[in-house]
Amino acid sequence: MPSEFKHFVIADTSCFILLDKIDELPLLHKMFETVTTTPTIAKEFGKNLPAWVRVKSPSNQNYLKLLESDVDRGEASAIALALENTNTLLILDDWKARVLAKKLDLNFTGTLGIFLKATEVGLLKEIKPSILKIQNTNFRFSRDTVEEILKAANES
Repeated sequence: MPSEFKHFVIADTSCFILLDKIDELPLLHKMFETVTTTPTIAKEFGKNLPAWVRVKSPSNQNYLKLLESDVDRGEASAIALALENTNTLLILDDWKARVLAKKLDLNFTGTLGIFLKATEVGLLKEIKPSILKIQNTNFRFSRDTVEEILKAANES
């Protein structure tokens, strides 16, 4: 695993669900070795998580409740846990959660950003096949977002 990926990585529900739907969940393990999530997110995912996913609760429940006024419980738990740890990378797809993470000066990416990094380090040859698989699910990314990711990967 490249040293630039030595983060405390916290994944939200949408990342797990999307990668599971397109049979790409092992990509997270290849990228980060260990991924952390919260009990709320694990419950939202609804399936058994792989052994390389750690489940950890945020300590500050009052702060968690405060965050829940801005985003849903799973995203709030991921953000609360990120605030309690250093060198954290959050994987968030929800726009409101990303806005909040930015306000809190947290390091974050989305699931498509994971695909982009995977191509940059040679774990994937190209992103387009994964995007085509995503488009065959009920997940939707804006056309602009898809075009931006493909352009960043030199696949436009």
